[in-house]
Amino acid sequence: MATKLGGISDSPGSQNSAEIESLARFAVNQHNTKQNSLLEFTRVVKAREQVVSGKLHHLTIEAVDGGEKKIYEAQVWVKPWLNFKELQDFKHAGGD
Repeated sequence: MATKLGGISDSPGSQNSAEIESLARFAVNQHNTKQNSLLEFTRVVKAREQVVSGKLHHLTIEAVDGGEKKIYEAQVWVKPWLNFKELQDFKHAGGD
């Protein structure tokens, strides 16, 4: 099945791949730096990607916040040919 430009699809290899885990850890670290937080990465729950100029990875991440496991939604934009990686969005999956 071909991925259409701009469409969101499940990531190949999905949440178990080292690349996806690395992107999820990057997202948590960037969020911690920007928000002065202390979230601890636990695991990737779900991984999807969107072909844009590069790839926009849509990650559902479990992280520990103050001893409590919570689910977050993150978007990481990657352009490998430019060695570019940027956190686009990071929010609690509950909407706050």
